[in-house]
Amino acid sequence: MIRQTYNQSNTCSKIVNPAYAFDNFDNKDRVHILAARHHFGSSTETRAKNVCLKFTSLKCFEIVERQYENQGVVFSNCIAIQPSNPAFPIQSGMLVLMGSPQSGLLEASFVRPVQEVKALITSSQRLVLSAYDRNGQLLAQSILPGANLANSDSPVPPNALLCVQANNIHRITFCAFDGQFTVEEFSFCL
Repeated sequence: MIRQTYNQSNTCSKIVNPAYAFDNFDNKDRVHILAARHHFGSSTETRAKNVCLKFTSLKCFEIVERQYENQGVVFSNCIAIQPSNPAFPIQSGMLVLMGSPQSGLLEASFVRPVQEVKALITSSQRLVLSAYDRNGQLLAQSILPGANLANSDSPVPPNALLCVQANNIHRITFCAFDGQFTVEEFSFCL
């Protein structure tokens, strides 16, 4: 059973449950299962070098790559969409990110290393947010243990907050293993 917490600040609530850890990931204290609702301020928030993207300048079906490079992040395998399926509700704004053309995978690389990455996630199945250093070494993971679609019996609500924290994060991946998922209110802290 997953305990749910509702977070009203810019900090990551951690619910640690080693049962959801990968067998090959030896530091189970870094595997975080988060089920939280999170509300961000302005479209680009600068507080202690915190950047929050809300995707308001994007067009529907626009391929997202270098649009936010000047803010410190480059995306790959990413498209902006306005979900037509009510199972994927939008928390704020009109657009979300989704993995495309390869479904179930989305990657972000940072211009400079960051210390924290968080986003609101709605997924059709289990999803893993992984953080890597410059050499591709795994630093931390955050896991959504199963689908959290709207109007489902999931104990985790849609738009769950996933967060990874570590020193020198250079790249993150969202992986839902061929499932569909949406990313909203993507933020990172330098």
